[in-house]
Amino acid sequence: MSKLPATHEAEIGCDECFEELHIFAEMELKGKSPGDAMPLLKEHLDNCGECRQEYEALLEGIKALGNEDA
Repeated sequence: MSKLPATHEAEIGCDECFEELHIFAEMELKGKSPGDAMPLLKEHLDNCGECRQEYEALLEGIKALGNEDA
């Protein structure tokens, strides 16, 4: 049980994470600090491997689209 991440009342679930994931990714690509602006989403990404994979895939997709436009 000690390896389970700590939980608290203010945490978000995967559905809410997915809804705002694009905002988080766009902030990161613009060099802003999405973890400071959206700490609950960052905490969820730190603790949820599936959402983290979706986030990384989204980042790569946005980067690829940006390279096509250049």
